[in-house]
Amino acid sequence: MEFRVEQSVLDLGVKIVFAVVEGMDNINQSPEWDLERPERISRLIAQWSGADLHADPVLEGFHILHDRAHVRRKHNVPAPVTLIKLLVKRGDAPFINKVVDIYNTVSMETRLALGAHDLDHVDGDVTLRITDGSERYVPLGESEPVPVAAGEYSYCDDSNEVLCRLEVRQVNKTATTKETTRAFFIVQGNASTDDEYVARGAQALLDEIVRHTGGTGRIVFPVVIGI
Repeated sequence: MEFRVEQSVLDLGVKIVFAVVEGMDNINQSPEWDLERPERISRLIAQWSGADLHADPVLEGFHILHDRAHVRRKHNVPAPVTLIKLLVKRGDAPFINKVVDIYNTVSMETRLALGAHDLDHVDGDVTLRITDGSERYVPLGESEPVPVAAGEYSYCDDSNEVLCRLEVRQVNKTATTKETTRAFFIVQGNASTDDEYVARGAQALLDEIVRHTGGTGRIVFPVVIGI
């Protein structure tokens, strides 16, 4: 499969790298992760408790990105901002499964927007593009499609289905479960993160996933289209 990004999305300030991992074990526990996780979560709580998230250039960079895409800030909170707020409020990160737990932690550490999608449920290639409003979109936790606004950047597959809207909401179709063995990972930055920073974040995520779930992985730089 191929990963693509429209030049018009890059022009907004989006920085994007993908990672692909195959042969993962998302069922069995990782003793190393179980040992590391509490310390890393404690460091994150200490780092973000009482912090002004809008003062952080990377986190605020996602809000600025939304401004440039004419997306309302109030109803479209970037994923890393949501994660950090939940962490501080609850004193822990919500646990869904091992893969999600790992990428959520790396997301809060790097402040990049990360997501995982089950490759066995992707139709064809994946393109980060501007929506035209015709796309099918069933957000995570919903049972029926909801309308897609034209003019937003979203990750879509060849069936014209949204897999991730902005860096705000993922979908039921490609949600990772304990049975997931093949996944692609979104690693997204903004105008406040240079290309090297995003690439380093992607490699850090890949290393963590492979170390704690097994399998083999690779970094994928998308093909730019619509130049």
